[in-house]
Amino acid sequence: MIFETENLLVRRLLLDDLQGFHELESNPKVLQYATGNPKSLFENEKELKELILKYEKPNNDFWIFAIIRKEDDTFVGTVALVKDNLEDEIGYRFLEVFWGLGYGSELCKGLITYCKKIGLKKIIGNVVDVNKASAKILEKNNFKVVKKFISDDIKLPETKYELYL
Repeated sequence: MIFETENLLVRRLLLDDLQGFHELESNPKVLQYATGNPKSLFENEKELKELILKYEKPNNDFWIFAIIRKEDDTFVGTVALVKDNLEDEIGYRFLEVFWGLGYGSELCKGLITYCKKIGLKKIIGNVVDVNKASAKILEKNNFKVVKKFISDDIKLPETKYELYL
């Protein structure tokens, strides 16, 4: 286990997560504000295996973890803690069926606590401007706007948020 919140458990991805991971990574609505396009089961299995291998890589700076609902051990999404140049960036994706249940806010609070615990001094989050729900979560957790820009990858207006821990 990496960390837990009241309703959620964050742990390393497992091959057993393939079905949920595929459902997440093949849903155009989930990926509408993210880099990348929906992938096939084969492509998602390959990506899942690559992400799992990164856990053992020395000096890894690209961590993607599973988000599990405690009550029934259901895969609900993924959370990322990755280096963006020299900054530590957070991000998360939830299966569409779990949108609007408050899990994003709950996860963000737990992620902030975890980042403090591992000694990070600052975290950032980049949010596509039309993704109002994600922006609201960061603002509610005291992230401050530091920059507005057009993303290089998806070519949409984004806002960069940061939080000093």
